[in-house]
Amino acid sequence: MATILVVDDELGIRALLSEILTDEGHSIELAENAAQARACRERMRPDLVLLDIWMPDVDGITLLKEWGSSGQLSMPVIMMSGHGTIDTAVEATKFGAIAFLEKPITLQKLLRAVEQALVKTAPRPAPVLGSTNHNSYARAEMNSLQMSLPVSGNSLPLATLPPAGLASEQSFELDRPLREARDAFEKSYFEFHLAKENGSMTRVAEKTGLERTHLYRKLKQLGVDLSRNKRGGGI
Repeated sequence: MATILVVDDELGIRALLSEILTDEGHSIELAENAAQARACRERMRPDLVLLDIWMPDVDGITLLKEWGSSGQLSMPVIMMSGHGTIDTAVEATKFGAIAFLEKPITLQKLLRAVEQALVKTAPRPAPVLGSTNHNSYARAEMNSLQMSLPVSGNSLPLATLPPAGLASEQSFELDRPLREARDAFEKSYFEFHLAKENGSMTRVAEKTGLERTHLYRKLKQLGVDLSRNKRGGGI
């Protein structure tokens, strides 16, 4: 995962972006103006910067130019603005920005822009000739996600859960009240997606079509243990 510097003079924007990107497993640093951004960039050498254009002291375009002219633009920069125009976006890319996001920023656009920026700058590992690790891993993944559908007696074996200390197969007792059976299925369903997405609540919300707040309430109601799905102790 990456170290990302978020530069924005609005506290709400900083908090929201920090929550979403932390949930994706990234390490986040925050700055509310150009002076703090300079200090953070010097101290931590971020993998990516999300930079607001309109700030009260030094605007984002000026800071971008400054980094470019001094040879400090060693990381991708995504510009953000709620009042941007096509000319502004063109100017930002001319001075080294890799992308431009218009506020309000949607979750999908943010995650896509961050992912694309990091992929473009990530070093590509050299292929190992004759290695079968990749194929073996792919086969293992396929096997772990295969579904067993035949009904036997009063129980129905369902899809496996990815490796995360979870059982490889779930068996649901069908000879029980509908509410209990449904809750058991939903619990396993959400545990499956949490394990598959490495505990990322953002991606699970996207996959299941639920708002994050609703998802949290649902998981709490079902008694899903979130701690075992967290990456390194964090969501």
